[in-house]
Amino acid sequence: MTSLHGLYIPLVTPFDADGAVAPAALERLAHQVLDDGATGLVALGTTGEPGSLTESEKQSVVDTAARVCRERSAPLVVGAATAEALAGLAAVPEAVAALTVVPPFVRPGEAGVLAHFARLAAASPVPLVVYDIPYRTGQYLTAGALRGLAAIPNVAGVKYAGGGINDDTVALMADPPAGFAVLGGDDTFISPLLALGAHGAILSSAHLATAQFAELIRLWQSGDAIRARALGHRLAPLSKALFAEPNPTVVKAALHAQGRIPTPGVRLPLLAAHPDSTAAALKQLAEVGG
Repeated sequence: MTSLHGLYIPLVTPFDADGAVAPAALERLAHQVLDDGATGLVALGTTGEPGSLTESEKQSVVDTAARVCRERSAPLVVGAATAEALAGLAAVPEAVAALTVVPPFVRPGEAGVLAHFARLAAASPVPLVVYDIPYRTGQYLTAGALRGLAAIPNVAGVKYAGGGINDDTVALMADPPAGFAVLGGDDTFISPLLALGAHGAILSSAHLATAQFAELIRLWQSGDAIRARALGHRLAPLSKALFAEPNPTVVKAALHAQGRIPTPGVRLPLLAAHPDSTAAALKQLAEVGG
Protein backbone atom coordinates (compact mmCIF):
# COMPACT_ATOMS: atom_id res chain seq x y z
CA MET A 1 0.00 0.00 0.00
CA THR A 2 1.35 3.39 -0.97
CA SER A 3 2.19 5.71 1.89
CA LEU A 4 1.08 9.22 0.92
CA HIS A 5 2.19 12.25 2.88
CA GLY A 6 3.32 15.82 2.39
CA LEU A 7 2.17 18.44 -0.10
CA TYR A 8 0.72 17.54 -3.49
CA ILE A 9 -0.05 20.21 -6.08
CA PRO A 10 -3.15 19.51 -8.25
CA LEU A 11 -1.73 21.13 -11.36
CA VAL A 12 -3.67 23.64 -13.40
CA THR A 13 -3.71 23.05 -17.14
CA PRO A 14 -2.11 26.12 -18.77
CA PHE A 15 -3.53 27.29 -22.08
CA ASP A 16 -1.78 29.34 -24.73
CA ALA A 17 -3.08 32.44 -26.51
CA ASP A 18 -5.07 30.25 -28.91
CA GLY A 19 -6.69 28.30 -26.07
CA ALA A 20 -4.66 25.13 -26.64
CA VAL A 21 -2.95 23.19 -23.87
CA ALA A 22 0.57 24.52 -23.28
CA PRO A 23 2.67 21.47 -22.26
CA ALA A 24 5.93 23.41 -21.96
CA ALA A 25 4.33 25.81 -19.48
CA LEU A 26 2.88 22.87 -17.54
CA GLU A 27 6.32 21.28 -17.39
CA ARG A 28 7.92 24.49 -16.09
CA LEU A 29 5.20 24.91 -13.49
CA ALA A 30 5.58 21.32 -12.32
CA HIS A 31 9.31 21.77 -11.84
CA GLN A 32 8.78 25.08 -10.03
CA VAL A 33 6.43 23.70 -7.39
CA LEU A 34 8.72 20.73 -6.78
CA ASP A 35 11.67 23.12 -6.50
CA ASP A 36 9.68 25.07 -3.90
CA GLY A 37 9.03 22.09 -1.66
CA ALA A 38 6.04 20.15 -2.98
CA THR A 39 6.28 16.40 -2.35
CA GLY A 40 4.42 15.35 -5.50
CA LEU A 41 2.01 16.28 -8.25
CA VAL A 42 -1.59 15.57 -9.16
CA ALA A 43 -2.55 15.48 -12.83
CA LEU A 44 -6.16 15.76 -14.01
CA GLY A 45 -7.54 16.82 -10.65
CA THR A 46 -10.48 19.21 -10.66
CA THR A 47 -8.04 22.12 -10.73
CA GLY A 48 -6.76 20.84 -14.07
CA GLU A 49 -10.20 21.27 -15.73
CA PRO A 50 -10.30 17.67 -16.99
CA GLY A 51 -13.96 17.95 -17.96
CA SER A 52 -13.04 20.46 -20.65
CA LEU A 53 -10.07 18.52 -22.05
CA THR A 54 -10.11 16.10 -24.97
CA GLU A 55 -8.72 12.62 -24.50
CA SER A 56 -5.54 13.56 -26.36
CA GLU A 57 -5.15 16.66 -24.19
CA LYS A 58 -5.58 14.59 -21.04
CA GLN A 59 -2.91 12.21 -22.27
CA SER A 60 -0.58 15.14 -22.95
CA VAL A 61 -1.10 16.45 -19.41
CA VAL A 62 -0.42 13.04 -17.86
CA ASP A 63 2.62 12.45 -20.06
CA THR A 64 4.08 15.83 -19.12
CA ALA A 65 3.50 15.39 -15.39
CA ALA A 66 4.85 11.84 -15.52
CA ARG A 67 8.01 12.97 -17.27
CA VAL A 68 8.66 15.59 -14.60
CA CYS A 69 8.00 13.10 -11.80
CA ARG A 70 10.31 10.59 -13.42
CA GLU A 71 13.09 13.16 -13.71
CA ARG A 72 12.58 14.35 -10.14
CA SER A 73 11.82 10.98 -8.50
CA ALA A 74 8.57 12.51 -7.26
CA PRO A 75 5.24 10.70 -6.79
CA LEU A 76 2.42 11.31 -9.24
CA VAL A 77 -1.29 10.98 -8.50
CA VAL A 78 -3.68 10.98 -11.47
CA GLY A 79 -7.36 11.84 -11.44
CA ALA A 80 -9.29 8.79 -12.68
CA ALA A 81 -12.87 7.96 -11.80
CA THR A 82 -13.81 5.11 -14.14
CA ALA A 83 -12.58 1.56 -14.58
CA GLU A 84 -11.34 2.45 -18.06
CA ALA A 85 -9.38 5.49 -16.86
CA LEU A 86 -7.89 3.50 -14.00
CA ALA A 87 -6.83 0.67 -16.31
CA GLY A 88 -4.93 3.21 -18.40
CA LEU A 89 -2.69 4.01 -15.42
CA ALA A 90 -0.99 0.64 -15.86
CA ALA A 91 0.95 2.41 -18.62
CA VAL A 92 2.04 5.24 -16.28
CA PRO A 93 4.73 3.78 -14.00
CA GLU A 94 5.19 7.12 -12.25
CA ALA A 95 1.60 7.03 -10.96
CA VAL A 96 1.57 5.91 -7.33
CA ALA A 97 -2.18 6.39 -6.89
CA ALA A 98 -5.39 7.55 -8.54
CA LEU A 99 -7.55 10.36 -7.18
CA THR A 100 -11.07 9.00 -7.54
CA VAL A 101 -14.05 11.16 -6.68
CA VAL A 102 -17.11 9.88 -4.82
CA PRO A 103 -19.78 9.41 -7.52
CA PRO A 104 -21.35 12.86 -7.97
CA PHE A 105 -25.01 13.80 -8.36
CA VAL A 106 -26.53 10.32 -8.00
CA ARG A 107 -26.22 10.25 -4.17
CA PRO A 108 -26.00 6.44 -3.94
CA GLY A 109 -25.84 6.32 -0.13
CA GLU A 110 -22.85 5.21 1.91
CA ALA A 111 -23.35 1.52 1.14
CA GLY A 112 -23.40 2.32 -2.57
CA VAL A 113 -20.22 4.37 -2.28
CA LEU A 114 -18.46 1.50 -0.50
CA ALA A 115 -19.57 -1.00 -3.12
CA HIS A 116 -18.50 1.33 -5.92
CA PHE A 117 -15.00 1.78 -4.54
CA ALA A 118 -14.63 -1.91 -3.74
CA ARG A 119 -15.27 -2.72 -7.38
CA LEU A 120 -12.95 -0.02 -8.74
CA ALA A 121 -10.16 -0.81 -6.28
CA ALA A 122 -10.24 -4.52 -7.06
CA ALA A 123 -9.44 -3.86 -10.72
CA SER A 124 -7.20 -0.80 -10.41
CA PRO A 125 -3.48 -1.18 -11.14
CA VAL A 126 -2.72 1.54 -8.57
CA PRO A 127 -4.15 2.34 -5.11
CA LEU A 128 -7.07 4.73 -4.90
CA VAL A 129 -7.28 7.99 -2.99
CA VAL A 130 -10.97 8.66 -2.45
CA TYR A 131 -11.90 12.27 -3.17
CA ASP A 132 -14.53 13.11 -0.56
CA ILE A 133 -16.04 16.51 -1.40
CA PRO A 134 -19.73 16.39 -0.46
CA TYR A 135 -20.54 19.99 -1.37
CA ARG A 136 -19.73 19.03 -4.97
CA THR A 137 -20.90 15.41 -5.05
CA GLY A 138 -24.06 15.70 -2.95
CA GLN A 139 -23.05 12.58 -0.98
CA TYR A 140 -21.91 13.08 2.61
CA LEU A 141 -19.68 10.41 4.16
CA THR A 142 -19.58 9.86 7.91
CA ALA A 143 -16.45 8.84 9.79
CA GLY A 144 -17.85 5.32 9.78
CA ALA A 145 -18.11 5.30 5.99
CA LEU A 146 -14.55 6.61 5.67
CA ARG A 147 -13.39 3.81 7.95
CA GLY A 148 -15.27 1.39 5.70
CA LEU A 149 -13.39 2.78 2.70
CA ALA A 150 -10.08 2.44 4.56
CA ALA A 151 -10.81 -1.27 5.05
CA ILE A 152 -11.11 -1.90 1.29
CA PRO A 153 -7.95 -3.43 -0.18
CA ASN A 154 -6.13 -1.07 -2.56
CA VAL A 155 -7.69 2.09 -1.09
CA ALA A 156 -4.74 4.13 0.18
CA GLY A 157 -6.37 7.24 1.58
CA VAL A 158 -8.77 10.12 1.21
CA LYS A 159 -8.58 13.65 -0.05
CA TYR A 160 -10.74 15.07 2.69
CA ALA A 161 -12.71 18.15 1.66
CA GLY A 162 -15.73 17.98 3.91
CA GLY A 163 -16.28 21.72 3.96
CA GLY A 164 -14.64 22.39 7.32
CA ILE A 165 -14.03 20.66 10.63
CA ASN A 166 -17.03 18.85 12.14
CA ASP A 167 -17.86 15.95 14.47
CA ASP A 168 -17.04 13.34 11.81
CA THR A 169 -13.68 15.00 11.12
CA VAL A 170 -12.80 14.85 14.80
CA ALA A 171 -14.01 11.25 15.11
CA LEU A 172 -11.93 10.14 12.12
CA MET A 173 -8.77 11.91 13.22
CA ALA A 174 -9.10 10.81 16.85
CA ASP A 175 -8.39 7.25 15.73
CA PRO A 176 -7.26 7.27 12.08
CA PRO A 177 -7.27 3.89 10.30
CA ALA A 178 -3.81 2.34 10.08
CA GLY A 179 -2.15 2.77 6.70
CA PHE A 180 -4.87 5.16 5.50
CA ALA A 181 -3.61 8.60 4.46
CA VAL A 182 -5.80 11.58 5.26
CA LEU A 183 -4.86 14.39 2.88
CA GLY A 184 -6.54 17.74 3.44
CA GLY A 185 -8.37 19.17 0.46
CA ASP A 186 -10.16 22.19 1.95
CA ASP A 187 -7.48 24.81 1.49
CA THR A 188 -8.80 27.33 4.02
CA PHE A 189 -9.11 24.67 6.73
CA ILE A 190 -5.84 22.86 6.11
CA SER A 191 -4.07 24.12 9.22
CA PRO A 192 -6.67 22.83 11.71
CA LEU A 193 -6.86 19.51 9.88
CA LEU A 194 -3.09 19.15 10.10
CA ALA A 195 -3.34 20.05 13.78
CA LEU A 196 -5.68 17.07 14.17
CA GLY A 197 -3.14 14.79 12.53
CA ALA A 198 -3.66 14.83 8.75
CA HIS A 199 -0.80 13.25 6.82
CA GLY A 200 -0.56 15.97 4.19
CA ALA A 201 -2.59 17.92 1.67
CA ILE A 202 -3.64 18.31 -1.94
CA LEU A 203 -4.02 22.07 -2.31
CA SER A 204 -4.72 24.23 -5.33
CA SER A 205 -3.73 27.29 -3.28
CA ALA A 206 -0.23 25.89 -3.00
CA HIS A 207 0.52 26.73 -6.63
CA LEU A 208 1.28 30.02 -4.89
CA ALA A 209 3.39 30.26 -1.72
CA THR A 210 4.34 26.62 -2.25
CA ALA A 211 7.25 26.79 0.18
CA GLN A 212 5.04 28.23 2.92
CA PHE A 213 2.39 25.52 2.54
CA ALA A 214 5.10 22.85 2.59
CA GLU A 215 6.52 24.45 5.73
CA LEU A 216 3.05 24.48 7.33
CA ILE A 217 2.85 20.70 6.96
CA ARG A 218 6.39 20.25 8.25
CA LEU A 219 5.77 22.43 11.30
CA TRP A 220 2.59 20.63 12.35
CA GLN A 221 4.16 17.23 11.82
CA SER A 222 7.26 18.19 13.81
CA GLY A 223 5.12 19.34 16.72
CA ASP A 224 5.96 23.05 16.42
CA ALA A 225 2.39 24.17 17.08
CA ILE A 226 3.18 27.80 17.86
CA ARG A 227 4.89 28.50 14.55
CA ALA A 228 2.49 26.26 12.63
CA ARG A 229 -0.55 28.05 14.03
CA ALA A 230 0.88 31.46 13.16
CA LEU A 231 1.72 30.39 9.61
CA GLY A 232 -1.68 28.78 9.15
CA HIS A 233 -3.36 32.04 10.18
CA ARG A 234 -1.37 33.88 7.49
CA LEU A 235 -2.07 31.34 4.75
CA ALA A 236 -5.83 30.95 5.29
CA PRO A 237 -6.68 34.44 3.90
CA LEU A 238 -4.61 33.63 0.81
CA SER A 239 -6.58 30.45 0.23
CA LYS A 240 -9.83 32.32 0.77
CA ALA A 241 -8.81 34.93 -1.80
CA LEU A 242 -7.76 32.27 -4.32
CA PHE A 243 -11.17 30.61 -3.98
CA ALA A 244 -13.18 33.83 -4.20
CA GLU A 245 -14.32 32.64 -7.65
CA PRO A 246 -14.64 29.10 -9.02
CA ASN A 247 -11.33 27.23 -8.88
CA PRO A 248 -8.92 27.49 -10.69
CA THR A 249 -9.81 30.88 -12.18
CA VAL A 250 -8.10 33.06 -9.57
CA VAL A 251 -5.16 30.68 -9.20
CA LYS A 252 -4.56 30.86 -12.95
CA ALA A 253 -4.88 34.63 -12.97
CA ALA A 254 -2.33 34.92 -10.16
CA LEU A 255 0.08 32.52 -11.87
CA HIS A 256 -0.24 34.51 -15.09
CA ALA A 257 0.39 37.76 -13.21
CA GLN A 258 3.61 36.19 -11.94
CA GLY A 259 4.59 35.26 -15.50
CA ARG A 260 4.48 31.54 -14.72
CA ILE A 261 1.82 30.52 -17.28
CA PRO A 262 1.20 32.11 -20.70
CA THR A 263 -2.42 33.16 -20.15
CA PRO A 264 -4.97 33.20 -17.32
CA GLY A 265 -7.36 31.39 -19.65
CA VAL A 266 -9.93 28.83 -18.52
CA ARG A 267 -12.50 26.94 -20.54
CA LEU A 268 -16.27 27.11 -20.30
CA PRO A 269 -18.27 26.69 -18.18
CA LEU A 270 -15.64 28.63 -16.20
CA LEU A 271 -15.16 32.33 -16.81
CA ALA A 272 -11.99 34.30 -16.26
CA ALA A 273 -11.48 35.77 -12.81
CA HIS A 274 -12.43 39.40 -12.21
CA PRO A 275 -9.40 41.72 -11.96
CA ASP A 276 -10.45 42.68 -8.42
CA SER A 277 -10.28 39.05 -7.32
CA THR A 278 -6.85 38.68 -8.87
CA ALA A 279 -5.61 41.86 -7.18
CA ALA A 280 -6.94 40.72 -3.81
CA ALA A 281 -5.20 37.36 -4.14
CA LEU A 282 -1.91 38.97 -5.14
CA LYS A 283 -2.16 41.31 -2.15
CA GLN A 284 -2.59 38.34 0.19
CA LEU A 285 0.27 36.55 -1.56
CA ALA A 286 2.58 39.53 -0.98
CA GLU A 287 1.66 39.50 2.70
CA VAL A 288 2.79 35.88 3.13
CA GLY A 289 5.90 36.44 1.04
CA GLY A 290 4.95 34.15 -1.83
